[in-house]
Amino acid sequence: MNILLGVLLFSWFVTSLLYFPFIRLLYKWKIQRLNQKTLDPMQNRTPIFDALHKSKVGTPVGGGFLIIAITAILYPIILLLMKYFWVPITSVYTFTDEIKILLFTFISFGLLGLLDDMKKTFVWFKPGFFGLRLRHKLILEIVLASVIGYWLMQDFKIDIFYLPFIGIIHLGFWYIPFAIFVILSFANAFNITDGLDGLSSGVLAIALAAFWIVSASILDTPLSIFIALWVGGLLAFLYFNVFPARIFLGDVGALSFGATLAVIGLMLGKAPALMVIGGIYVVEVASSLIQLLSKRFLGRKAFDVAPFHLWLQYKGWPEPKIVMRFWIIAIVLAIFGLWLALLTKPNV
Repeated sequence: MNILLGVLLFSWFVTSLLYFPFIRLLYKWKIQRLNQKTLDPMQNRTPIFDALHKSKVGTPVGGGFLIIAITAILYPIILLLMKYFWVPITSVYTFTDEIKILLFTFISFGLLGLLDDMKKTFVWFKPGFFGLRLRHKLILEIVLASVIGYWLMQDFKIDIFYLPFIGIIHLGFWYIPFAIFVILSFANAFNITDGLDGLSSGVLAIALAAFWIVSASILDTPLSIFIALWVGGLLAFLYFNVFPARIFLGDVGALSFGATLAVIGLMLGKAPALMVIGGIYVVEVASSLIQLLSKRFLGRKAFDVAPFHLWLQYKGWPEPKIVMRFWIIAIVLAIFGLWLALLTKPNV
């Protein structure tokens, strides 16, 4: 545990130092939210969102890129140093397979989000396949999630999940579409939740702390090191992202972080606990989905505005109040989800 805490602190220190020049660089390159007129997933204008968030115009986006870069660089270096100095390394699955799937998810979904950020930021980045229209973005997400789901079943030999108090459910081949659904759901749920300063990243840090305890309890060193590096970077980012934010995560971070959180839950065989620990994301994406379906099939809105955090803001709740209360709820959900996770045996 001392090594894990040291890794977290080192990641926080390095990332914190680099955020100062990184933010200046984003300003210099004008990678900012310059246009307050946004579109929802159905390409409709969002005047309520624009009115509530007009003060955020001009804030740099892309903060997730630095966390991904630093974590992806430090992760193999630290593991190699541990091997070199004969520090014991234990893992539930094959050592190289764990590294492969974590880094692939973290980086590939980050690159997909980066393309989306470029579309929103640079006027010369024309729409088209690589301009990431909604259907193209979804296709690419499905392709990436399919690769990950196949690896989970083929390399990790996972085709089950455990329902507390009920037992093991074998999915066989259907585990792959199940994994695709979970990964896509959390990738997009994180993106939807990332609408207020410090909200989504703060909830993520709390959720990762719960899974960090689970991974440490089963002595999965590669996963524990990865989470420690990631949490350290997140804490550094939150220093600059809390209200009023100096930098936003961007899709580069949102898609990567949501997908990787889902993969960690699947690797640990804790899909039900993942739904509880990430309960804030579940509520946020559910409220947006209900709104979209209601407008599409009933011709009217289910809520004045969605997702749920935006509805609270529309009703007059101050932004910091919403974020702090969501953090508190996330802590309670993380404790409950951790309790559920530790009721079950590791998926080995």
